[in-house]
Amino acid sequence: MHWQRFKFVIPMMVIVAATAFYMLGEFHPLVESRERLLIIAGATLFAGVISYFLFPQASEDNRDDYWPDRTDINFLKKKDK
Repeated sequence: MHWQRFKFVIPMMVIVAATAFYMLGEFHPLVESRERLLIIAGATLFAGVISYFLFPQASEDNRDDYWPDRTDINFLKKKDK
């Protein structure tokens, strides 16, 4: 597992859960407790999965894996093909 990604994923899930709890309580008071819990859990898990894959991860040598190194000769050769 890529543990460095979780420093972005966990706060994102907490923010989504808190926002969903507030919005359901403030703007939709007729939603029952069970459904409210399911909506909050679903939104939190969805946000966690999406943010896990969207946030880039640094590799062991602290280079970003999301963007290739622009000075890499292999990158330039791959681009020409």
